[in-house]
Amino acid sequence: MAVICVLLMQIFRAVGSSSKEEDKILSLPGQPKVSFKQYAGYVTINERQQRALFYYFVEAERDTASKPLVLWLNGGPGCSSLGAGAFSEHGPFRPSGKGNLVRNEYSWNKEANIIYLESPVGVGFSYSANASFYDSVNDTITAQDNFIFMQKWFIKFPEYRNRDLFIAGESYAGHYVPQLAELVVQSGLQFNLKGIALGNPLLDFSRDSNSRGDYYWSHGLISDSTHQLLNSICNASQLLREGIIIGSLSPACKTVTVQLSKEISDSINGYDVTADVCISYENSKLKLHNDLLRPEFLVSLSTQLPNHPTKAPENIDLCVEEKALEYLNKKDVQEALHAKLVGVTNWTFCSPVLQYDIENLEISMIDVVGSLVTSGIQVMVYSGDQDSVVPFTGTRTLVNDLAKKLRLNTTTTYRAWLEDKQVGGWTQVYGEILRFATIRGGSHMTPLSSPKRSLALFKTFVTGDPLI
Repeated sequence: MAVICVLLMQIFRAVGSSSKEEDKILSLPGQPKVSFKQYAGYVTINERQQRALFYYFVEAERDTASKPLVLWLNGGPGCSSLGAGAFSEHGPFRPSGKGNLVRNEYSWNKEANIIYLESPVGVGFSYSANASFYDSVNDTITAQDNFIFMQKWFIKFPEYRNRDLFIAGESYAGHYVPQLAELVVQSGLQFNLKGIALGNPLLDFSRDSNSRGDYYWSHGLISDSTHQLLNSICNASQLLREGIIIGSLSPACKTVTVQLSKEISDSINGYDVTADVCISYENSKLKLHNDLLRPEFLVSLSTQLPNHPTKAPENIDLCVEEKALEYLNKKDVQEALHAKLVGVTNWTFCSPVLQYDIENLEISMIDVVGSLVTSGIQVMVYSGDQDSVVPFTGTRTLVNDLAKKLRLNTTTTYRAWLEDKQVGGWTQVYGEILRFATIRGGSHMTPLSSPKRSLALFKTFVTGDPLI
């Protein structure tokens, strides 16, 4: 509770450098006309260090006053919720190239008012005037800063203070979301937190990472012999402690990594093993991802966004991330967003300055998630089934083991759920409060690859309706 008291003292010193009306977006460059309101700007977290978090807020398309509030966090650690969540996944617009935006017909603001937060400080447009701050960021600091952000954001937007609140995110947000929710519960403040959603989340590094070998093999990416060697010789947790550097691996494990690189083509995207590649957008090979969930021994998972044809089923633009990078680096776009670059020359998907404490990856989130369930917070864990970075095979067993530990009975046995009379994925529910679901054909970023099914799943999350 001492930590909570310190945080509360910081919260009420100052709201930040701008008001709600100053943060209102009149129109984004190239956007189609819409009726809902948008806001973007900064909330100052630490006045002395001039540390501020950048947010982009979109109100619901309709029935704004009755729809819940959702805070969305992307992972990394160190990757942007603005570029990924808002402009590549489930925001109201997607960049179409040459400075224009098109409507996303599967935007999640059909069901909720959504805050996209660039966190931690050092990601995207979020900044610290004291650059030394970037050298020692960890889960604890991130959770505390996000908690302060929420309190100050509610001062800017008091009409949302009593609204049903959900916190959601993907990938390394499997750390961010539960830790922030835990601070909210411990604070006793009236956040009206109802639930959390964790997409393709890193929950337990050892289980998640060591499930990759089985996933590769079951999807035909590696041979029987390499599968056996990978599972018997290379251990993900040990690799992390050795600094995720190939040079520190045992000779036997080095041999396995060489074999992996031969069997898994460079054209395979580890985030979506069945996807095609982007070859058409200005011959771009942009380093958009710097995801620590991809240790170097899995050399097949490139740090570069792979090349894709421009379109895929559901009219998905598979070059959308390159276009988002281009769009968010336009000066008129940054001005419309009330954003600024501090200590960096360009906006990037993943922070070039942040030095996140890599040892935090091995901190298991299972007990934190369990404590939230015990507190009555709804928890939904979902996975795109084409993701090899955090495979659903490991996540499913983690959720099942947690249910057993909490002595939650299965209330919905494992079965398919439907969307528009087609299988949307598979689901299992424990005690009506802990849910697991897969999204058929979903990647690591499920709203990008399976937008229609992802929206259907999101709707049940915020309404509390069952998947049918």
